[in-house]
Amino acid sequence: MTTRPDASDAALPTEIPAPVPPTGLPALRRRVNAVLIASQILGGLGVAIGVALSAVLASEVSGTDALAGLASAAAVAGPALLAMPLASLMTARGRRAGLVLAYLVGALGAGVVVLGAVVGSFPLLLAGMVGFGGASSANLAARFAAADLAEPDRRGRSISNVVWATTIGAVLGPNIAAPAGKSVVGLGIPASAGPFLWASGVFLLSAVVVAVLLRPDPLLTARALAGAEESGAADERSLKAGMKAVRASSRARLALVTVASTHTAMVSIMSMTPVALSHHGADIQLIGLVISGHIAGMYAFSPVMGWLADRVGRLSVIGLAAGLLTGAALIAGTAGASHARTAAGLVLLGLGWSAGLVSGSALLTDSVPQAARAAVQGLSDFIMNTAAGVGGLVAGLIVARAGYGWLNAVGACLLLPMAALALRGATRRTPKSA
Repeated sequence: MTTRPDASDAALPTEIPAPVPPTGLPALRRRVNAVLIASQILGGLGVAIGVALSAVLASEVSGTDALAGLASAAAVAGPALLAMPLASLMTARGRRAGLVLAYLVGALGAGVVVLGAVVGSFPLLLAGMVGFGGASSANLAARFAAADLAEPDRRGRSISNVVWATTIGAVLGPNIAAPAGKSVVGLGIPASAGPFLWASGVFLLSAVVVAVLLRPDPLLTARALAGAEESGAADERSLKAGMKAVRASSRARLALVTVASTHTAMVSIMSMTPVALSHHGADIQLIGLVISGHIAGMYAFSPVMGWLADRVGRLSVIGLAAGLLTGAALIAGTAGASHARTAAGLVLLGLGWSAGLVSGSALLTDSVPQAARAAVQGLSDFIMNTAAGVGGLVAGLIVARAGYGWLNAVGACLLLPMAALALRGATRRTPKSA
């Protein structure tokens, strides 16, 4: 049985989930979370395999470190460009359709990166990196899929559990970058492009897992459970309605600033750390270990951040994020030739990102009506990835002209608006969950 959300989606039939009795809801939550966790493990593996050497590969193909940051900028531009179309698709057809599309775009993009490396075309490599970044859209959207069916007082933990699942693949990814590179040398593919060939296959597998197993769709089921009054008519689920919901809520605006600031600071600093390490004599294996530690910080402790966001409040964890990220910039920016200090700074950078993403995502979901959530969440991913894309672009220029230390100083300054808004919100009387 199908229905049509609105006239503009006439060609996009939407499934109507079967009614879920209250006694069956816990089992449904567990099933949805299990599928999302499986896809996150695979998706995290695919992204991490490629991202560990993206700046190095860009430097090799372009012939200059000044353009190395463009690879990360392009990878972040992918999710930014895909965010709003995915939001429209998920609003009309649910989470499954959007997640599958994002993984397929990522697989295609990774293949184009390999082609660009083989023929020595930097523009083609950048085009592929844009598509490769599409898989990150799926990984980011999965956290909101986990929140669709979660109880309000456990929303932070539900988001963080799915974010945590990325740890397994994300930590493993950089450490198998070297074997992935060696596996393609005999094929005439540069070693630094080999990880992207592996990533393409992993993304295809992720798409299959979601397409086959993510049933019933969590977003459509949540709407059905909410009923007509809360889930709203088609025009209340549009992107225009989502923007209106953000304008009407100061907490939603704080949430958007939080996820954008934390993501931009993290991407800008992390993207150029491999280049900085290589300038101080680090080899691929050491770079992989440092990035693994950073990614462990991003994901491994996210359940703690989710628990804190639910128990002590979203604003408190946003403040924690600002403190962790500032400390990370201070340590990494003054590390110089100390690989250990750089690694410590990158771990803190990951922890700060985790605190900001989990608390900001939970606050955003809390702050807007159910009908507008998918659109607002897509808007959030668009803003955070656009900002981070600009950050990644500028990061390479800053390192080339002023050095890695100045990049960290600029990253710390990006946190000031978030910290100011969080402090302002904390001085007002707000519910504990805020």
